[in-house]
Amino acid sequence: MNGSDSSTTDSASGTGGSRRRSEATRDAILTAARERFASDGYERATIRAVAKDAGIDPSMVMRYYGNKEGLFAAAVTVDLKLPDLTTLPHEELGRALVTHFLDMWEENEVLTALLRVGVTNDAGAERMQAIFRAQLLPTAHAVCPDPEQVPTRAALCATQLLGLALTRYVLRLPPAVTLPREEAVAWLAPTIQRYLTAPHPGI
Repeated sequence: MNGSDSSTTDSASGTGGSRRRSEATRDAILTAARERFASDGYERATIRAVAKDAGIDPSMVMRYYGNKEGLFAAAVTVDLKLPDLTTLPHEELGRALVTHFLDMWEENEVLTALLRVGVTNDAGAERMQAIFRAQLLPTAHAVCPDPEQVPTRAALCATQLLGLALTRYVLRLPPAVTLPREEAVAWLAPTIQRYLTAPHPGI
């Protein structure tokens, strides 16, 4: 009986040790990936370089994250630093949000890379969805007139903001790229304003 208990304990201990080693390996990979993506950018960073920095074989990175896109999506944390819309004049909400997102896209290559990954990779899409839920939803909730409509209104805002980013910074469609910044704001701001604050269309 005692032998059986000892075997069970040893087995459980082995499982726990394996889990801890796995978590430590994941942590090492993600730490190395964040530093490598920050220093080299998305395009130049490689699985091999991340593995070398983490002190492991590249196959381990592939085992946990599949490919560079999956690794990037798991490693990158993006703070959109959204403005507090409740402190702004009501009629300026759309302009403020569009201007802020243009600043973010133009100054943060990690955000553009995450968008690029998000449209081609499930892990990237999940990360974009998580950012949407955690950051854009509360911002919309603060100013939307109907709390039940917050998810829909925030999603509609995302269609415009992410659509602009996709065409301007990822696909680089010439008319979107050459569109002057102020003109882009002028076109999008009224639409974002309507999505955030207009009464429900009541269809």
